[in-house]
Amino acid sequence: MKQSIPTYDLNSITQHGILIERIEKRTMSAIDHLFDKGIHRDSHYIFAFLESGRAKMMVDFKVIEARDAAVFFLLPGQVHQGILMEQVTGWFIAVKADLLPDAARSVFEETLVDIQPVPVDDRWVEKLNACAGMLHMSCTEEMLATKEGFLVVQSLMNAFTGLYSLIFLSGNHAGISGESRAIQLTRKFRILVRKQFKTLKSPSAYAGILNISPGYLTEVIREVTGKSAQHWIHQEVLIEAKRLLSFTQLSVKEIAYELGYGDHTYFSRLFSKVEGCPPTEFRDKYRTQQ
Repeated sequence: MKQSIPTYDLNSITQHGILIERIEKRTMSAIDHLFDKGIHRDSHYIFAFLESGRAKMMVDFKVIEARDAAVFFLLPGQVHQGILMEQVTGWFIAVKADLLPDAARSVFEETLVDIQPVPVDDRWVEKLNACAGMLHMSCTEEMLATKEGFLVVQSLMNAFTGLYSLIFLSGNHAGISGESRAIQLTRKFRILVRKQFKTLKSPSAYAGILNISPGYLTEVIREVTGKSAQHWIHQEVLIEAKRLLSFTQLSVKEIAYELGYGDHTYFSRLFSKVEGCPPTEFRDKYRTQQ
């Protein structure tokens, strides 16, 4: 058990921030450098496209499984671990967040639902294969070494992640175009909370950034999600606390400080209230289950 959760980036693999690999009937052990790093985070996005086979992983305490033709992605910072990979054929793509277009990132980062694999039919398989194939052929050192070549690769990456956006939105029966102001505001709030929860703990702080009143923010968030704005702030704190309790040796006091709480007893009370048990009890329960 470590003092921190390992975080991997693409710098040791590529200086360009983009990695794409074709997978052909492989198991987990055949691509350990991509799939089986133990419990860790990545600082980049991961997009997995399965044409066939079966894959299973743990993502923030939930077991996610994909079978046959399906697409799935991981957000930067999510804690995950590969569990199973059987005869998988498809594509693996990793890309730094700042290389993705804002429209695609808004779909992935501001989603209001849990991320799950989405099955795809033959038409989508054909489109994804064609786009991934072109990206793979173009993603060479020669192309990436020039400004013009890099723009070509980035355009193909934009097209591939754009297809992912369409699939994911369709699979969750949601869309960005035509959304009400309330939903748009809720999405902005959620992404802000994911980035700032360690330093900003009150709805009023986020309302200030969004240039609206705290009362209006509270009203809108409850209308759209059925939960208060404070609930979503606490949820981000809670999931990070659970990650650190489960996968590091940090003490509860150290975790509290890591999450921006100067008073660790207040943090412990908050955790107990939201989770239903003290931090130490949660840590013991999780580890006895492993």
